[in-house]
Amino acid sequence: MTAVEVSVVLPAYNEADTIEETVSVTLETLASFLPEGSFEVIVAEDGCADRTPEIATRLANEDDRVRHIHSETRLGRGGALEYAFERAEGETLVYFDTDLATDMRHLEELVESVRSDEYDVATGSRWMAENRADRPVKRGVPSYGYNTLVRGVLRSDLKDHQCGFKAFDRQAFEALAPTVQDEHWFWDTEMLVKAQRRGFRVKEFPVDWTPKGDSKVDIVRDVFGMGSQILRTGWELSVSPRITPRVSLGAGTMLVVVALLLMTQYLNPQTVLDEMAGADPALIAVSAAIYAVSWPLRGARYRDILDTMGYHERWDFLTGAVFISQTGNLVFPARLGDGVRAYVVKARRAIPYPTGFASLAVERVFDLLTITALAGTVMLGLAATGSAGELLAALTGGASGDTARSGQTAVIVAAAVGVAAIGAVGVIVASARTDRNFVRSAVGRLSDDSYADYVAGVVETFVADIQTVTADGSAFARVGLSSLLIWTLDVVTALAVFAAFGYQLDPSLVAVSFFAVSVGNLAKVLPLTPGGVGLYEGAFTIIVAPLTPAAIGVTVALSVAIVDHAVKNAVTILGGVSSMAWLNVSLTTAVEESRSAGDIEPETTD
Repeated sequence: MTAVEVSVVLPAYNEADTIEETVSVTLETLASFLPEGSFEVIVAEDGCADRTPEIATRLANEDDRVRHIHSETRLGRGGALEYAFERAEGETLVYFDTDLATDMRHLEELVESVRSDEYDVATGSRWMAENRADRPVKRGVPSYGYNTLVRGVLRSDLKDHQCGFKAFDRQAFEALAPTVQDEHWFWDTEMLVKAQRRGFRVKEFPVDWTPKGDSKVDIVRDVFGMGSQILRTGWELSVSPRITPRVSLGAGTMLVVVALLLMTQYLNPQTVLDEMAGADPALIAVSAAIYAVSWPLRGARYRDILDTMGYHERWDFLTGAVFISQTGNLVFPARLGDGVRAYVVKARRAIPYPTGFASLAVERVFDLLTITALAGTVMLGLAATGSAGELLAALTGGASGDTARSGQTAVIVAAAVGVAAIGAVGVIVASARTDRNFVRSAVGRLSDDSYADYVAGVVETFVADIQTVTADGSAFARVGLSSLLIWTLDVVTALAVFAAFGYQLDPSLVAVSFFAVSVGNLAKVLPLTPGGVGLYEGAFTIIVAPLTPAAIGVTVALSVAIVDHAVKNAVTILGGVSSMAWLNVSLTTAVEESRSAGDIEPETTD
């Protein structure tokens, strides 16, 4: 009996109308150039909801060259192909779309390119000059744009990455498949790109291709899904290998150094140091004590958020977890410390990673909303009372100079972010009061594709976690009130530093401090430096300098910003180090574990 050399996989999802003819044509074509018994045709039926499973089972019973591999749940196009290839018997692994859009006369060239051991991977192409593919505008324009983007971002030499007509040598497949993260439509593109990067021999040849059925161009999948996967793969292949913890920390430090060097072009560093040296140490200590009070409030708030999700923990443990995660943000760039908290509650209290990340997301929404509300309330109050004419003049363009214009721009940006945050939370709160699924209906208007279901599911999970808090009136009130107290204390800390520099806390300075601290914390959202060092000081300074009376200039504003941020970071590090010792947590281990969280294998059946 001849051993199976070639395995052809037909990925099938709800193909009851066409699968029988596709299998018949495939068998006939393979028999025309391969020895009898040397090939098999596998129907990779991916959780179908129609009669495809029944038909595939019947075809397999009638012809021993046909196999039916079934999955109870949807694996996605890439997932279904991997699942079938792993169970195939041949050394040459082939697949093509079941609509037979590619002319089957090209099948021999596809198979023999790999079977002959001349190439490791072979793929048909609709974009080579020699082919005669008939591409309607609705398909051609997105396809051309997509392939251009892949070639540019991922540095691929191929013209067409998504033609559903490919073959792999088994050894190449087994080497590449574990490195491919996508399980949907980007799977074959990722396989091709990584095959080229790994040095495998890849053949691209022109094919005649005729579109079958309606176009499946999809806004959600093709724009958001595929685009994000291109960026993710580009980061993985070109950026991530170069970003070690040492490089990250060094780059963040260099940004701060460059910023400080640029400041010396218009500021005398000695003047800044002299201003800082003149601050009252006792009031600096008071500012640190004020800021320290906010941390138990952070732990209590996090306890309230987790309570609504069904996990009940002590506030002191959660305060320690928050301390450790914020310390991680000071040490590592790109806010890697955020994931540390999910690791700590998982490792010490068995709270699942999804809940840890979701609760952190809820906390961030309340933070952003509270910061915006504080700044907005102060601005409206001043506008109503007319007690700060210079502030209003600066905001409306009455103030002059480059620094004043920078302050106006910063406030406008902060206001725009704030309005967006308020609008988003308003929609979530409103949707929590109704049974309607706004996410599913909104995505459904854009797409009915399976990838859209995946996108909707991710968004739904995030929104549902926030709705869990917003739907509980008492929990919402507690979390909202604690957020208000936390960020008010953040501002009061800065005011205590102003007092340490000898400034009277009049209404104008208080109002400006609310703006400066709010915009400074919004600037820290950008993960450009560890702990936002340099970003906070810059935003704080360009707000305080133009919006306060002439007695406070750029030098003083920068000095206050540096001391204010240093006090807050010192309290954070002291609390973080103490918490790590108390909970026996390694920060580097926590970062690595949190980065690898979420790699869950799908459950499948044969």
